[in-house]
Amino acid sequence: MSVQIKITLDGKAVAIDADKRPTHLFEEQSNVVVCRINGELKDLWSELKEADIVESVSIDSPDGLNVLRHSTAHVLAQAVQEVFPETKLGIGPPIRDGFYYDFDPKNPFTPADLEKLESAMRKIIKAGQRFKRRVISEKDALAELKSEPYKCELIGLKSGSIEGDSSVEVGGAELTIYDNLGRDGKAVWSDLCRGPHLPSTKQIPAFKLMRAAGAYWRGSEKNPMLQRIYGTAWQNQEAQDAYLYLLEEAEKRDHRKLGAELDLFSFPEEIGSGLAVFHPKGGIIRRAMEDYSRKRHEEEDYQFVYSPHLTKAALFETSGHLQWYADGMYPPMEMDEEFHADGTLKKAGQKYYMKPMNCPFHNLIYKSSPKSYRDLPLRLFEFGTVYRYEKSGVVHGITRARGFTQDDAHIYCTKEQMAGELDAEEHVKLSQITYKLKRHSDGNLEFNLLYRKKISDLILSDGSMIAVNNQSSWKGDVDENNFGIEMSTKIEIPKEDLIAGTLDNVSIIEPLSVKFQFQFNQPKT
Repeated sequence: MSVQIKITLDGKAVAIDADKRPTHLFEEQSNVVVCRINGELKDLWSELKEADIVESVSIDSPDGLNVLRHSTAHVLAQAVQEVFPETKLGIGPPIRDGFYYDFDPKNPFTPADLEKLESAMRKIIKAGQRFKRRVISEKDALAELKSEPYKCELIGLKSGSIEGDSSVEVGGAELTIYDNLGRDGKAVWSDLCRGPHLPSTKQIPAFKLMRAAGAYWRGSEKNPMLQRIYGTAWQNQEAQDAYLYLLEEAEKRDHRKLGAELDLFSFPEEIGSGLAVFHPKGGIIRRAMEDYSRKRHEEEDYQFVYSPHLTKAALFETSGHLQWYADGMYPPMEMDEEFHADGTLKKAGQKYYMKPMNCPFHNLIYKSSPKSYRDLPLRLFEFGTVYRYEKSGVVHGITRARGFTQDDAHIYCTKEQMAGELDAEEHVKLSQITYKLKRHSDGNLEFNLLYRKKISDLILSDGSMIAVNNQSSWKGDVDENNFGIEMSTKIEIPKEDLIAGTLDNVSIIEPLSVKFQFQFNQPKT
């Protein structure tokens, strides 16, 4: 009689043979492709022990889709090395709606290459190769993967140094390799990976390779330029077809395409990447948006201000931007140097920066005169033009630009006033305005402004931070170490509404009231 163990399976206590694996427990549930064991995502071939809590994860769940897409990325890498054996491997994580894999090939990939790779992938999927996890030591991994320099680099990094997409390869408690097993049980291909993966390649229902592009290794321009292949994978063909249709509709409404066709804006090469100029027609639309935004802010007692486009470095040192955001700022300009007649330095110059954000300037406006409790809450608003040194690979029309104007607002209030300022049902504090352009049958354009609520940065004048509960439009957590509240307000338009798109906003509130030494006169008691 076999030894049995007791586990909890999808909330129910059951006794099973000790040699059973989750794949046996879910064999009648074809949609289950991975599981959680004691809260941790695991392969269906994982071992079980007494008192384990096992939860099924279906292929159409967020975790299930991530595992599907990560497994499909592995199949892509296997196909690449079959078709182009000299290619070196980078990383292949799942991403929103798909996956990518970075390669170092002899020659850049072409559209014809992607067709060849799709054909090779289908053969691998049809073969039903099993993904098998194998724990390995660092020494043995380096020996086994000695021909893969990028993998060896990841192995050599400490787990704490692994960030972002690279963490799909290493960074866990154990170093692991996944073998793809053929029908004879022997490994036909292997890759460094943390997992988990599908039980078999045959459980990839639908996939498509989308495009190839250049990408720096581990996202740094100091590293070699690799070739990145993007793909998508879905729980069934119907879901994939719906996604591809959505992309087709989105392409028709791509703002970069519309901007050129409607003569709204352009990005002259003479000016530089990510720096738009608005044409007269675009100026009309922008003016309408600004007029509406200004009107709504003034109705909610915001006071309009202006601030310059650059400042001395000291301001961003005080605010913390140079400490935490320097990589996203344009390099400084050295100005105000003075020299003696003989050319020797008389007065050292100062560094000036183009502003990436407006809040330090608004803080100085607050400090420019004494404030009483009667002045609070003070609501400041600006159409502030900012400059951010986005990497060329992420610049995307006017939605990810290097220079842009934002309707930016800050509220200065006491902690007692904070709940009222966050009550979006009573006070519409700041607007995110999105727009639709709709062409009628007569050729005219209809301009629709969609008003969406959001929360502006709340800076408490006494330096204290509180969390306000039961606010439907925000969520906040107090970090007692830095007195900061992170508030995420998601301004979401349905995915199918491709003209308007989707906006997200995350505001990080730092103890700026302490950094800038805000004060106000308290009422007499």
